[in-house]
Amino acid sequence: MSGFYDVGALGQIAVTLFHGYGYNFYREENQLRADDQKVRTLVCELLAGAHQAISAAEGTFRRERIPAPTRDMPFPPSDIVADAKRLEELGKAIDAVEGQVRHAPVPENDRMTQRYREEAATLLALVEQDKLLVGRAQMLRTTVTGKTPDEILAAREDIKRGIAAITESLAARRLMTI
Repeated sequence: MSGFYDVGALGQIAVTLFHGYGYNFYREENQLRADDQKVRTLVCELLAGAHQAISAAEGTFRRERIPAPTRDMPFPPSDIVADAKRLEELGKAIDAVEGQVRHAPVPENDRMTQRYREEAATLLALVEQDKLLVGRAQMLRTTVTGKTPDEILAAREDIKRGIAAITESLAARRLMTI
């Protein structure tokens, strides 16, 4: 049998290639960076669920509340349109926060970062911020999931505070990575 199938030699080649590209999967920093990406993906999924719930509520609201145009009333009542726009704005705000989470910075693995900061310590500190981020995203999702458009409109200020809290967590997280 040839040496091609020798796991020891193949394993050594793989490790050499990983090191050649600057990656060592056994280092704690790399595991923490991967965990950070998983957490941000989870937060994005939670925020996407909240956005989906609000979009569904907005669609239901528009179908049920906006009457078909008639000769006497060619345009829908302004208060109903304003409420529909409020629901739409909430959805857009959640979508914008999701984009911020998806593109949140992570400490780079370069020589300057290593010279001025311990990457592992920074990533461990980010774990605390990530816990807040996941908790706040889950609270926001449960606030809007399964609710009627009227319930969402009634909780609009709470939803805005939830979005602001997530944005605050992102800002604190960003300061840690600078």
